[in-house]
Formats: sequence, structure tokens, C-alpha cells
Amino acid sequence: MGDVVRMHGQDLGRQDLAARAGDLSAAGGVRLVTLGDGVERGIRTLEFRTGSGLAFDVLVDRCMDIGAAEHAGRAFGWRSATGFRHPGLHEHADEDGLSWLRSFSGLIVTAGLDHTLFGGEVDATAYRYPPRRTARHGLHGRVGNIPARLTGYGERWDGERCVLWAEGEVRQAAIFGERLRLTRRIEADLGGDEIRLVDTVVNAGFDPTPHMYLYHINLGWPLLDEGSRVLAPVVKTLWHSDSVAEQGVDNRVMPPPLPGFVEQVYEHALAADGDGLTGAAVVNDRLETAVSVTWRAEEFPCFFQWLNLRAGDYAVGLEPSTHHVAGDAAAREDGSMIWLGPGESRTYHTAFRVHRGAEEIEVLERRLATP
Repeated sequence: MGDVVRMHGQDLGRQDLAARAGDLSAAGGVRLVTLGDGVERGIRTLEFRTGSGLAFDVLVDRCMDIGAAEHAGRAFGWRSATGFRHPGLHEHADEDGLSWLRSFSGLIVTAGLDHTLFGGEVDATAYRYPPRRTARHGLHGRVGNIPARLTGYGERWDGERCVLWAEGEVRQAAIFGERLRLTRRIEADLGGDEIRLVDTVVNAGFDPTPHMYLYHINLGWPLLDEGSRVLAPVVKTLWHSDSVAEQGVDNRVMPPPLPGFVEQVYEHALAADGDGLTGAAVVNDRLETAVSVTWRAEEFPCFFQWLNLRAGDYAVGLEPSTHHVAGDAAAREDGSMIWLGPGESRTYHTAFRVHRGAEEIEVLERRLATP
């Protein structure tokens, strides 16, 4: 991050930009709109434009997740057939907990706050409510379909650098149940190619509460295409779905969309660098474009790779997670479940970056090389 705005081949300070444009929106900015049609009707959306070609939408009424995302007119955030469905249409407990798949689209779909991965019934006696001794969860929990309270957004000058930002609060709460609060802050620099995400989850209640957290980060066409490559510093593959052996599709170099493809899922152990950072990326050499995701290994010690290469649903998922693939019941049994006491919190730092040109991709490949 520099101390001036780099745009259109020029280094520009605050007064330089002011002299050239009466409104900063000529360069970039954040705009609040409301979607107006179909299943998306009524969703408040923050449109971010950095001026470098990076543009993305923050879906305020869907956990402030990032929906559409593109660079220089080329999409990289996955767009599924469900659209960005209004949370008021969501049926959490339908289809044996799989109704989450009817709202599954976008660059980020957040999973949690008290449950991730596949659903099931778990003990709820910690909440001391006799009629509700167990809790039944659906796939990836509730938080991704809860609207946020938007606490602020806009453009902030820090010296000669301009930061685009938004912040909101998502409450997941029940009487005689969990009372968890997510505070999410999203930033991007004017003229920059990076999105920064800082999330803090706090137990706002008075009972010890389970906490699980996962980002379902979904990359799609045209970044994802035949020959696109997945980079990650994989030390060891800890688990994979049966479909890997049954289909034998490579998880590093992508084929074209495949009719009838069955999702392939992997859990990988990743190496971290000297600063404790790790990550993964998808590279399209033909477009000379890559998108990387970086996170702190201490905050997200687990990582899943999701291949959904079925024609019509073509996507690759990069999934940093607090817990292993066996999920909620297994975490309780082996003692790895995170229990937040009253007032306790966890914070997560993640960065997304677009890399352009062979030179930048080469640097990225060295950083994410298999040890």
C-alpha cells in the first residue's frame, strides 16, 4: 500500500484528484443501492469500485458477504443459478438441512457462527432450556442468510491514500440459545487490487457457546476455465471425498465443465510463511490473471478445496476453516470445538488480491509453491 493513489499510470495525491474531478466517484468509491427484481429484490448492496478495474458488491442483507466481483470487466466471483437470493426466502431447515444450496452464490458465502459443514443434531443442554435439549443444524449454519445492521461506509483519506470501507454487524441470536455477534469490516484502497476483510465474532450472551467459522470462497468463469491452475502450499492431503477416486479428475489443473460431475472435496494441510500467513489461488495463464486469498494460519488452521466442475455450476472453492472436515459432532467429541465464554471473541483477517501479468503470477507461484 503506497502513500499516494496510483491510477491510470499516474501517482496522484488528494489535491491532484480533487483538481481533476469534482466528485471522487469519477475515480472510484462506494455506493449503496437496493436490488429491485426477482429473488434479489430488496437486498441492500454496497458497490465498491477501486478505479484499478477491481469492482465488487457487498450484500448487506446477506451477512455482508461479497457477491459479484470482477476485474477490468472479467468476473472472478462465482455466479450460480440461484442468484443472490433474498434471505427472507430462505428455508433453513428444509430439505434435510440442504436448503442452503438454494442461496449459494457469490465470491464469499460465510458459514457459522456456531456451526459449519454438514448438518445434524447436537447437544444443546448448555443453554439450560429443558424443552430444547438438542439443536439441529443445516449445512453451514445460519449466518450467511442474516441481514447486517450497516454501521457505516464510504471513503476515508489517510494522508495521501484513500481507503474505501464498509462496516456492519450481524446478530445470530435465540432465546434460550446462542447469542453471537459478527462485526465485519471490508476495505479496499482507491487504485488498488486488494480486498481486506476483518471479522470479529463475540459471544454477547452469558452461556458458553460453540463457535465454528468458515469462508466458502468461490471462483468462477472466466477466471476458472479449462487449463486454469490451483496453487496452494500443500504439505499433505488429510482427506478427500470418495468421488476423487471414482472420477480421478485432477485438482490442480482444471478441465472444462463436465456434465454430471460429482463434487470433489479435499482437506489439505498447508504450510505457512515466516509471518504465519498461508493461502491459495486460482491462475488463468491465458488471461494472465490470478486471484489469491491469504489468511493467518493460526486463525484458520484448516483448509478445504471444493471442485464443482459440473456443467452449469462450474466453480472452484477455497475454504479456510476453524475446524476439520468431520464437522460439529466430531469437534465436540475430540475436544477441538471452540467454546466462547461470555464476552470472549475471535478475530479473523483475510485478503483477496488480483494479480495481473506473467511477472506478478510468477511471484505468486513462488509464494504458494508446495514445500
